[in-house]
Parts: sequence; structure tokens; C-alpha cells
Amino acid sequence: MSAEDRAVGEPERLHPLFLLTGLGAALRGVGGAYALIAYLAVTGRLGMAIIGGTLLLVVTGIGLMLYWRRFEYRVGSSEIRIDSGIFSRTHRSIPFDRVQDVDITQGPVARLLGLATVKFETGGSAGSEEGVLRAVALERAESLREMIRAYRSEAPPAEAAGVEHDRPAIYAMSLRRLLLAGLFNFSLAVFAVLFGLSQTMGDVIGFDPLSRSFWETVLSASEPLQRLLLANQVLTAIAGLLSLVLVGVATGIVRTFLRDYGFRLDRTETGLRRRRGLVTLTDVSLPVRRAQAAIVATGPVRERFGWSELKLQSLARDEGGGGDHVLAPLASPGETDSILAALGWRPVPRPVPWDRVSRAYAWVLTFAIFPLFLVAIGQILFIPLVGLVMILVFAVVLAERWLSWRRTGFVLDGDRLLVRSGWWRRRTLVLPIRRIQSIDLKHNLISRWFGTGSLVFGVAGGRGYSDH
Repeated sequence: MSAEDRAVGEPERLHPLFLLTGLGAALRGVGGAYALIAYLAVTGRLGMAIIGGTLLLVVTGIGLMLYWRRFEYRVGSSEIRIDSGIFSRTHRSIPFDRVQDVDITQGPVARLLGLATVKFETGGSAGSEEGVLRAVALERAESLREMIRAYRSEAPPAEAAGVEHDRPAIYAMSLRRLLLAGLFNFSLAVFAVLFGLSQTMGDVIGFDPLSRSFWETVLSASEPLQRLLLANQVLTAIAGLLSLVLVGVATGIVRTFLRDYGFRLDRTETGLRRRRGLVTLTDVSLPVRRAQAAIVATGPVRERFGWSELKLQSLARDEGGGGDHVLAPLASPGETDSILAALGWRPVPRPVPWDRVSRAYAWVLTFAIFPLFLVAIGQILFIPLVGLVMILVFAVVLAERWLSWRRTGFVLDGDRLLVRSGWWRRRTLVLPIRRIQSIDLKHNLISRWFGTGSLVFGVAGGRGYSDH
């Protein structure tokens, strides 16, 4: 071992169980091979399909073994070095003073095996795969994070961790709050997908709540209800739509529990720490100095009851790969203000003296789709149902646009810009002026005719925010 290698610590490998946890991700990356194997099986060449599947597993297993054997990392007193690559080698050194924080994620299999994925958040490596250790024992992952935090805070690891544990959570979700958030997470997209599946594949999957035969089967044990419901076609349609709504609500609740179970937000020495997840447990750190903007999101129903969702646009990547981090899935105005205060930001004033944008915000879209509207009217003469559906869609789009115009506004609030937009998806953007990287003025043929344009504010992290 060279003097350089000794200076950065002894070489360590990923946990041997990486060969098991990494198998799923490796197989997901070869979707084309599945299509070929399925084609062979469907066309009657079952033997070749079995051979192909076996070869796929063998080749994937050999690749994982070589990757594991060639992957090493060394932890020194002031940096971590990661050596990776089977044929083309990459040697990367990450100084501790460049690491903003360490994120720990556990999938369902990893939780059962006591493993975790460790991601080193640095100022210039957002989303980089080279700063990730994919299968490390949970104890080792936590010790790495405490070591780096202690280095940055110049405090012993036990003391640095103890300070965080002694603080009360800034925000946490109870089971009641989870259920309520799930009810608000009913998605029209899910409803549309369920409706489309019931109409196109209802007979195949046995789920078409808008058909009489479906309710004849469901209510076969209750003849009075069967007669009442099937006697009126309108009641059958209403029952079908309500069943789709109930399935959509249940889907929203399940998704919320899986994603946000155990949600807890804490203040750390460098920013915020968020933990959540029922099946996949994520432990993410959000350094304050990497925060770019805050978004308070709500809707007509949620706003009526005083609830909203708070997101943070950050240079750090969320587990989904984006820059939007949910800080509070369902929060009251007081809770939102407390979280913003933990970031060192002022709360959003109430009420806000909004400057409304030009009516051209709505008129531009109206003129743009007017020719399509005329086509829909003409379509009624040939296929009345299609024409009526097209007109209904255009009417909904235009109605939402005009309602959004009434809520779209902006105001300069000291050293920050506040922007409000949307009617169904209501957003209030809190954008510090010092975080704005660029300002673009955009206009098209119709907007120039109205003498207006759109301002797009560029923010580090890949997100542009627009005003009109």
C-alpha cells in the first residue's frame, strides 16, 4: 500500500449483500431483453426463452460481481476516496469540507438486510453517481455521517449527534394527519386512468362500474338493491362514478402512507433533516445555503380548510431525482411559518397586496385554441359525441385559465419576489432576489399583439419561474 493510500484510510468494499440488493436495479436496466424473452415464450419457443432468461441472470450476476470486486472506498481524516469502474477506472476524492451533508436511503430489501445507500451531497455533484455508496451496513452509514458532520462543526461525533437528538422536531406527521393528507391527495389523473381502464379493458379485468352487468354481479346477493340500481340508468352511472372516486381516494391514502409514514423534519447545524417512508425509508439533509426558493402549494379544497404543502427548491437532489423537496406535505399557516423561520426566511405576509397580471394571460390562450374550438363545433356534424367531448375539454381549459388569471399576481417584498399562480393547483413562490441567476423576456405573435410578454426567472437547480 502506498503512502497516499495509507493517508486516506484502509480500503473498504460495499457489503457482500450488494450482489442481492443490486440485482433488481441491474435487471431493470435491461428491459429490451425481457421483451425478447417474452416474444420467444409467446411464439412457442419456451426452451429458448428459458435459456435466454438463464443467460441474462448469469451475465448480470457476473457484471455485479466484477463491479463489487472493483469498487473500493477509503475514509481518511479529512476526505473520502472512491475508486470504481470495471475496465475504465475512476478515482475520486471528496474532501469533507466540500460535503454539505450525507443522505441515507433504505429500500424494503435493504431495511430487512440492515443496509443503506449513502449519498454525499457536495456543492458541485448534485445527482452524481460517483458520490454514492450503494450497499453499506446501516451502522457504518450513520458513523460516516456523524464523522463528516463532526468534522464540519469541529465537535466530537457523539456531541454533534446529541445536539440534533435533543431538539424537538420542527414538523412531524401523526397518523391522523397522514390520513387527512391522503384524502387531499386524490388525483384527477388517477380518476381519469381508472375511467379509461374501465372503458377499454373493463371486460378483461372484470371492473367496469359503469356497466349494468358489473352491478348485477356485485349486487347478486341483494335483490332489492339490484332492482333499485339497475332500474335507472342514471343511478347506475352515479354508482359507477362514485366507485371510481372511492378507488381514487383509497389510492391517494395508500400512496401517502407509503411515502410519508413517519415524516419528521428536524433542524441540524447546517440546515434541515427529513426522514420519511414506510417501505422505502429516506433520510435526507437539506443545507440552508443550497436552498433556492420555497413553494407553498394548495388547492381550492385544501385552502378552504387552511392546509397547504411546503416545498423547497434546492441544489441538492431529492430521492426522485428532482430539486423539489417536500418539507411539509400538509401544514397549517403557523407550521409553514415555523419551517421558513428555521431556514432563516421571513414568513409569507397575510394578506399580500398582489399586483395582478395583464388579462392577456388568459386572452392569449383563448385566441390560440379558438381555431380548435371551431373544429370541435364542426365535428359535432359528423361524430356528435367526439365533438361534444372536445368542446367540453376546451371549455374546462379556458375556464381554468381565466380563474387562474384572477389569482395570478406578484409583489416585491423587500429582498425577495413573491409570485402567486394557479386556480386548481395554487402556488405561492418565495424567491430570494439574490438567488435569481437570469431573467428572460419571452413573447410570441399573439402576446406581442397585446403588448405583453412573460418574464422567466432562472434559478440554479434547473427550474425556471415565470411571471406574465
